[in-house]
Amino acid sequence: MRRPATRTSKRTRTAVATALIALGAALLTPGASAASAAGAPAPRPIAAYADPADYCGRQCADILPPGQSGNATLAQILAHKAFGTLPAHTSDQLARYDSLVAGYPGLTDAKVNDFFNDASFGVPADQVESTTSPRSDVTITRDKKSGVPHIKGTTRYGTSFGAGYAAAQDRLWQMDLFRHVGRGDLTPFAGGALANQGLEQQFWPQAPYTEADLQAQVDRIRTAEGERGRLAMEDAQAYIDGINAYRVQSKNGRYFPGEYVLTGHINSITNAGEIKPFKLTDLIALASVVGGLFGGGGGGEVQAALSLLSAQQKYGLEEGTRVWESFREREDPEAVLTVHDGTSFPYAQKPADPRGAALPDAGSVTAEQLVYDRTGSAATAAAADPPQPMKQSMSNALLVSGAKTASGHPVAVFGPQTGYLAPQLLMLQELQGPGISARGASFAGVSMYVQLGRGQDYAWSATSAGQDITDTFAVELCEPGGGAPTRTSASYLYRGTCTPMEKLEHTNTWKSSVADPTPGGSYRMQVWRTNYGIVTHRATIAGKPVAYTALRSTYRHEADSIIGFQMFNDPSYVKDARTFQEAAQHIGYAFNWFYVDSREAAYYNSGSNPVRPAGVDAALPVQGKQQYEWQGFDPAANTAAYTPPAEHPQSIGQDYYISWNNKQAKGYGAAGFGMGSVHRGDLLDQRVKPLVAAGGVTRAALTRAMADAAVTDLRAENLLPELLDVLRSAPVTDPAVAAAIDKLAAWQAAGTERKETAPGSKTYGHADAVRIMDAWWPLLVEAEFKPGLGAPLYDALRASLTIDEAPNAGHGPTGSHAGSAFQYGWWSYVDKDLRTLLGRPVSGPLARAYCGSGSLPECRDAMTATLKQAAAATPAAVYPADGTCAAGNQWCADAIVQRPVGGLSHPQINWQNRPTYQQVVEFPAHR
Repeated sequence: MRRPATRTSKRTRTAVATALIALGAALLTPGASAASAAGAPAPRPIAAYADPADYCGRQCADILPPGQSGNATLAQILAHKAFGTLPAHTSDQLARYDSLVAGYPGLTDAKVNDFFNDASFGVPADQVESTTSPRSDVTITRDKKSGVPHIKGTTRYGTSFGAGYAAAQDRLWQMDLFRHVGRGDLTPFAGGALANQGLEQQFWPQAPYTEADLQAQVDRIRTAEGERGRLAMEDAQAYIDGINAYRVQSKNGRYFPGEYVLTGHINSITNAGEIKPFKLTDLIALASVVGGLFGGGGGGEVQAALSLLSAQQKYGLEEGTRVWESFREREDPEAVLTVHDGTSFPYAQKPADPRGAALPDAGSVTAEQLVYDRTGSAATAAAADPPQPMKQSMSNALLVSGAKTASGHPVAVFGPQTGYLAPQLLMLQELQGPGISARGASFAGVSMYVQLGRGQDYAWSATSAGQDITDTFAVELCEPGGGAPTRTSASYLYRGTCTPMEKLEHTNTWKSSVADPTPGGSYRMQVWRTNYGIVTHRATIAGKPVAYTALRSTYRHEADSIIGFQMFNDPSYVKDARTFQEAAQHIGYAFNWFYVDSREAAYYNSGSNPVRPAGVDAALPVQGKQQYEWQGFDPAANTAAYTPPAEHPQSIGQDYYISWNNKQAKGYGAAGFGMGSVHRGDLLDQRVKPLVAAGGVTRAALTRAMADAAVTDLRAENLLPELLDVLRSAPVTDPAVAAAIDKLAAWQAAGTERKETAPGSKTYGHADAVRIMDAWWPLLVEAEFKPGLGAPLYDALRASLTIDEAPNAGHGPTGSHAGSAFQYGWWSYVDKDLRTLLGRPVSGPLARAYCGSGSLPECRDAMTATLKQAAAATPAAVYPADGTCAAGNQWCADAIVQRPVGGLSHPQINWQNRPTYQQVVEFPAHR
């Protein structure tokens, strides 16, 4: 049994102990026991268990900062606050992760494990830190270096039980938090801080499930998915049993996470209070949070309609539509592709003869109100900026097939970006038992299987795909008694019948606590649910009141993907690239999946892609009428006909693959704006392509390519050459402008990195050039496009695609200091416009020239004026204080912060545009 150890001096330990005695919170050391499983069902035999073979030959590595342990007792939290100490394994992967920024240029295969963990199966005898047996049929062994649990079960039940037990050892408080986030009641549990309100307001409207809804999903998987569905729910129940066993033991032994005391759930003196039992429906709530963050795609059709209307109002119907389509970039011939061999996978394309579109009357759209009846601190929060939607964050993948590597075996460097939290949303583990053999990362609270990692002779990972699995319907409002409907009517026409909407409400009330001194308050969340999804906006169309609804294909199916993950972990199922692709077909979320073994590298795009009627444009709202519904649509279960596996982008054996949330393949309709000629994926493609052309690629070489892209400014690498050409198209006479150009040019020549001059200096090389670019980009985009587009259209397009995502911008699942950068921006628009102006070839150009109204001298004047303005901006103006950094601190403004989800904090690290969890793998052998 694990109790995290606090590393402190004798004097420190004495002081903390004295404080805790005063609180009556003495800690008892737990002992390992099999009695924790009392009352658990007898294990059902699955198959005889044998120790797995490991075919990786110590060439598999991974990393997940800040550290494996995510639980801290009250004593450890108090010691951390007073003396800065940290429990073992809470922060021991952070420095290794950070050090790659300085260390990658000299990286060799022999040095890979200086920056990553050895991800081999098992723990050598001399590296065993602890061994725990919470049941007689499972052993949890943790290694000294990172404290990762290696869970070995002799029965299927024991293996899953051990996974739950180990997850609770490492993430009990965090799992408790996020089951409340998924249910929309975080503030009563953790306090009314604005961040807590923002989380529940972000996620609950996407999946506003009742307890009956959650239970229905459990029942559906158990009964409708055959033997694998039944087995998945048995595994899930065993996993829950393991969590609850540790929950009870830690409570009785008083070594539970200290946040339960600080938030008032447990009395530190009497130990009175409760950590509520976990149940299967909690897994559905947790899965809805994970899927909403990383596995969604589509939506945004109302805002797209507003920008289209604005274009049509400015230019007229035909020309306005042409202008809008050029910014939409549905099928840009210059976009970087994951499947680059020319194979086409048509989906969600612009129809030749569109029908059913439901564009609103100009000026009629209002967002549906979510929050009502604010009191106390909730009323104060209403005056602050509303929580911003959490965009999908980045993940990336680089794979090279064996024909292009030094060893003749494929090489992969890949991983998901899940933001930077302390503890992480992900956790590391190894699972070995009947029908399960894997090591890697899993989301805390749903870690009965490894979700991203490696098997005996293969590894896999994912990036968020974002293809369109969410549509917006315009339902005509009505009144049941036949009266005239209004925009606030709560009934709608469904297949010709006036049908009442279902009102879902959630009232949250909180009090202040030690952990969150926010004064008490309350508010009520309310959404309206229809057969076409959740109401998001109200408007009129041709004068008639309508409600816009968002319908996601994975709604009511948050946990169905458990079947695919179960298959990934099953060595008897996944034997090669083709069987891996078949397993990935069972995942309904929109993900790009990547696979590598000793023989093949492969790719598959998963997702429940609904089949739309001919003529329906997925990029715009559609009328809520039966002829425009998804084919085979059944609203009771939210099921429909989905595109068959053969129509999903996929490939085996391509020379190389890159993915950074870019366009998957020719013909595959992107859900949103921004898949154009300049994309973050170019940073990978421009580095991997020449490696592949030269051949002899190694693990170190591919890691260096990833790491170099991770510290490079996309705008400077791909657009600064064109910008400098415009500026230098005539003599530069202003000394301030000339000096700024020289600094930018020198930065470009040096590689456009945002990187320290030396490890620990916290000062960027070419700091002035970096500052100028950060200040200049928004100014130059506005000067280039706003005069020609006009303010209304410019603002409408900005609402569809943000101008900039510099490293210091506030975006991603954890806001600013989140690492991820350059996923969204007007990079392609600037690129195409300037190349047109410079007389260079452009495939898929914008509908018209914008900079200087198509005049190079006028464009140059605009660029010169904005550059001079940017060069004069002080560091304090460009990098304002943000609660983490002092004004003007450039390195700190970019730096990654592990956002606390509990009582521990960690040092800042260098910015790097890199996956949070990452693997470096090369298998020399196969079963």
